[in-house]
Amino acid sequence: MRRLLLTLAAIVPMMAQAASLTALSAADVPALIKPPTHGERVIALWSLDCVYCEANLQALAALQKAHPHDIELVPVATDDIAQHEAIEQRIRAAGLAVYSARAYADATPEQINFLLDPDWGGETPRTLVIRVDGTRIGISGAITPQRLQQLW
Repeated sequence: MRRLLLTLAAIVPMMAQAASLTALSAADVPALIKPPTHGERVIALWSLDCVYCEANLQALAALQKAHPHDIELVPVATDDIAQHEAIEQRIRAAGLAVYSARAYADATPEQINFLLDPDWGGETPRTLVIRVDGTRIGISGAITPQRLQQLW
């Protein structure tokens, strides 16, 4: 019995940290890019084969943790949700399991790209900031301290 309790004590915190991965289809995009009711929504677009994406995700998570009431961080994998195990593993490795993450679930990912940001060519990482007033900033590439200042 004691061994069972010790095992559960070890497993339950890991379960609480499990990534919450949800499918993102073209029909879901309008709600995602709708201006937030306060602060900013930061959509972090990334992919499994992106070299800089994990560092970007971690930088954006640090920014969100510094401003938890003003920034909503939404990690979005541009990979197909069918790769959910690899996506969830990467999310956990980046320390982002506490965020509600999304992954593409559409036969035409280019359509999702366009709906999210018509000025985006599909390269990752891509950071999209949506403000309360509806203004948007899109940044492609690695997030530097200077680029973080542009976002916040």
